[in-house]
Amino acid sequence: MLPPIPALSDYGISPTHGFLPDSLPLTRLPDPYYNKWEAVVANLQALILSRRLRGVIDRLPILSTIGLEHDAEWRRAYSLLSFMAHAYIWGGDSPSDRLPPPISIPFLQISEKLQVPPVATYAALCLWNYKPLFMDEDIDNLENLATLNTFTGSLDESWFYLVSVAIEARGAPIIPLMLTAITAARQNDSATVTRCLRAFAERLTDLTAILQRMHESCDPTVFYHRIRPFLAGSKNMGEAGLPRGVVYEDGSGNENYRQYSGGSNAQSSLIQFFDIVLGVEHRPTGEKQEPGSESDRGRRPSRHNFIQEMRRYMPGGHARFLADVTQVANLREYVEDHTGDSQLCIAYDACLAMLSAFRDKHIAIVTRYIITPSREVRARSRSRSPEVARQRMNLAVASQKKENQGSRSQKGTGGTALIPFLKQARDETGEPAVEEWTRRFMKRQVRTEGRGDFFLGKPHDGAPVDTEDVEVKGLAGSWTMEDDVGGICLY
Repeated sequence: MLPPIPALSDYGISPTHGFLPDSLPLTRLPDPYYNKWEAVVANLQALILSRRLRGVIDRLPILSTIGLEHDAEWRRAYSLLSFMAHAYIWGGDSPSDRLPPPISIPFLQISEKLQVPPVATYAALCLWNYKPLFMDEDIDNLENLATLNTFTGSLDESWFYLVSVAIEARGAPIIPLMLTAITAARQNDSATVTRCLRAFAERLTDLTAILQRMHESCDPTVFYHRIRPFLAGSKNMGEAGLPRGVVYEDGSGNENYRQYSGGSNAQSSLIQFFDIVLGVEHRPTGEKQEPGSESDRGRRPSRHNFIQEMRRYMPGGHARFLADVTQVANLREYVEDHTGDSQLCIAYDACLAMLSAFRDKHIAIVTRYIITPSREVRARSRSRSPEVARQRMNLAVASQKKENQGSRSQKGTGGTALIPFLKQARDETGEPAVEEWTRRFMKRQVRTEGRGDFFLGKPHDGAPVDTEDVEVKGLAGSWTMEDDVGGICLY
């Protein structure tokens, strides 16, 4: 007997807003009892700049969570404490490896209630941290969105979060659409499956267009040096000043160091949902597809540890939804059983092509916002100027410190193959393609403009950008571009 198609309401997922909450996030907790939390976050930038944040938080009373009633209030409290916690850890000249009871005690309780780790997750930064400027306009319009909280008070930081919010909102209708397609496949309704796949492909094009707008109001230099350090977690942060992680002081006297990954778009349930319903399977980075495995449906590849790990950072209902959808996903098999239906196959391949294009754009953004600024940091660090020596110890300078020490890839710092991971994920997106021409098209090598130009030299002159050995700190760990490092995170 086939398992039932998941009902969105059972997982706290909105049929109109998707993984965004069905009701808009609260702009303030209604109970005045929590005014101190609201006041700290409202003045976060000034408290960080004046070096007063830690003292203020240390003197806060330990507030009970008993006054939090509705889900929206619990989510608001979680977001507030996420910002307070990361500002406390990363807002000084050196990181703090302890969170005091005024943060840690309620943070642990709220996280348990919402089934998310006590860290600034994608949910805290994006899903539960926005408001529309005009209530009668759509929330998938970037011009109608604003953030509730930021670390820096900059437009760049707001825009960075809001691009993800707009993508979640624009992609929300895909969720019920593809559940309809799964139901239709069970009923052998090829026309409905084809219609749903066509609509999916068109909506994916919209998501890529939104992602391409990142550069409009988020400067790579501002992101790399000012915003990104606050997004770091406590896992693999030895070079950034947290070799053991962070202690959450709960008054028990038995506190241990905890390690969590920081906020990352990899924690978006929407993108994982796309892969699941299309039958895209990801292998550990560096693991190749075996010849002939395309048609061997009974043999599943190794599961990608990082992708599974990121589900721990999603709200509990969202992670359970992805697990249950995995049990009913049937579109890849249905298309492979109906290769004579050209319209169905073209629609399915179009979805894969559009998802691959989305990942291409993501690679370009990672290069612009992480890889390129990291090279600039390395170039400046060689000067050993007094300005460099006086920099704070945080995520933004950890790679520079490593470079000055003459180390390229020390073990135990969370070395991760960023670009190889992203490129392999993109390439794996095209593997289920039905038509041979589609597979050839998505395996093509995109030629970089000017590569091999007379004035730039031949391709083999110097290390190509794709394979140059560059180690930089990512949002939640140490990224490295070495092809022989397995997985986006080393566990």
